[in-house]
Amino acid sequence: MENKRIHWGIIGCGDVTEKKSGPAFYTLPNTALTAVMRRDGVKAADYAKRHHVQKWYDNASSLINDPEVEAVYIATPPDSHAQLTIEALKKGKPVYVEKPMALNYGQCIKMIEASALYKTPLYVAYYRREQPYFLKVKELLQNQAIGQVKHVSLSLIRTPLPDDYNKEKPWRLDVNKAGGGYFADMGSHQLDMLLFLFGPISSHRSLVLNKGGLYDPEDYVNAIFQFESGVTAQAIWYFAAPSPASEDCIEIIGTKGTLKFSIFDMTPIVVKTETEEQVYDIGKPAIVEAPMIEKVSEELLKGQYTAEALHDAAEVTRLIEEILSPYYNKATL
Repeated sequence: MENKRIHWGIIGCGDVTEKKSGPAFYTLPNTALTAVMRRDGVKAADYAKRHHVQKWYDNASSLINDPEVEAVYIATPPDSHAQLTIEALKKGKPVYVEKPMALNYGQCIKMIEASALYKTPLYVAYYRREQPYFLKVKELLQNQAIGQVKHVSLSLIRTPLPDDYNKEKPWRLDVNKAGGGYFADMGSHQLDMLLFLFGPISSHRSLVLNKGGLYDPEDYVNAIFQFESGVTAQAIWYFAAPSPASEDCIEIIGTKGTLKFSIFDMTPIVVKTETEEQVYDIGKPAIVEAPMIEKVSEELLKGQYTAEALHDAAEVTRLIEEILSPYYNKATL
């Protein structure tokens, strides 16, 4: 692309785009936000007005076919990711799609195939890969700050959200829209981080339950993983824990020490060895997806697209599907 900015359109300008992603498209030096879309035209118009966007639509195809929209950000629930992504790719428009990549692994493969067929880049919003906090974790591991990594312990424990008690549940608890419960939504970030830091997973086993009884999807997942490198990991996700239980921690055990950090809370990174303790306090970006959106836009401008992270994104969905499959198959018997 010859322009100095990528002119983006957003499909699904809901809550996630208000602060986490949307403002990046009109504040970064290499991006511009040309149009937004939401099925509710009144809300789309309101979003456009508040964010100073020239155009709004209530139909996704209209935005995709807008000649002034060069690339498309899809921020809808996962059940529509594949269809919208393929439609945009077919029109030659690069896509940045929210995570999880799709409802299931089969849809992910179709999206990857479409990207290759139409020779058009596809990115998935596992944006932590570009945040300075997590790049520091990767750097420390690569520099063997704790020696050779042997084992990883991961825990995400949360009490129920207010909406979990309501009769009408949020879409993240609609399996047909989200592909699972909060594990699919939040756990996907952590699974992607494991792949980012430690490479391919060769095997896994898991226990999936609903302990709280507040909704039908899973609220508890206990899993163990082995990576091709030989590293092992144990992980617990629990989204209906009794108050005041709360934890967001990944501890990496190496031959020379330990490294602790968190995915959502982004507490200071702590490296401990026999001789010293080092603390790295690296905060969140003001717009959390901005570093990823800036990188994606820069790659599009320079024509430097690589699909390595794309295959990891599909692998995350495959893992989620495999882990949850026994639970949902049992639930439908």
